Amino acid sequence: MLERLELILDKTQIDKICNLNILIVGVGGVGGACFEALVRLGIKNITVIDKDEFDITNLNRQILSTMDNIGHKKVLEACLRAKSINPDICVESLDMFLNEANIDEINFMKYDYIVDCCDTMTTKLLLIQKSIEYNVKIISSMGTGNRLDPTKLEISDIWKTSYDPVAKVMRKMLRDNNIKSKIPVLCSLEQPIKINSRKPGSTSLVPNVAGFYIASYVFNDIIKNGK
Repeated sequence: MLERLELILDKTQIDKICNLNILIVGVGGVGGACFEALVRLGIKNITVIDKDEFDITNLNRQILSTMDNIGHKKVLEACLRAKSINPDICVESLDMFLNEANIDEINFMKYDYIVDCCDTMTTKLLLIQKSIEYNVKIISSMGTGNRLDPTKLEISDIWKTSYDPVAKVMRKMLRDNNIKSKIPVLCSLEQPIKINSRKPGSTSLVPNVAGFYIASYVFNDIIKNGK
């Protein structure tokens, strides 16, 4: 499945990509798109963590969601999707809500990259702490809800973000935990639309472009800089 990729990358670069071991936390809107992009790039080992099941409200934006898998576990559907694209891929599916009580069950030492696409702020902080502790690269997705324009997405250092309420909270949490490291994040320069609902609004555009943008960042970082 890598014939077209082999036309633009040399063998060393191909080997770097194929031999990556990536952890993706959250395979919803952003995470699902990122997961599919990484699978199609030929990465052989991916672990996905998510506790949710697909429901009808996911159909408007989540690339892994279909009418046929409503009520099914997201991590199991992600594995099936990956196998339908590349039968040789190894996907470890962890049906769990990652938190302080169980995060030490994860062997972070075996991963080359952590991709944080979860919605829980405390879990985001834990993943950043583990990335620092184990010297594992990480990229974290900030907010994509209540936005319409995917061209306003960017990848930036967490300390240089603006307009993003999730990033604002994240910066405070990092300061409170005396973390000063540069953390690459996917965020938007678009101010979110104010709505009268605790649930964010969404389109098929921003979350999916965000997921592919994160996959692109990981891909280009590895082929240029290595693990």
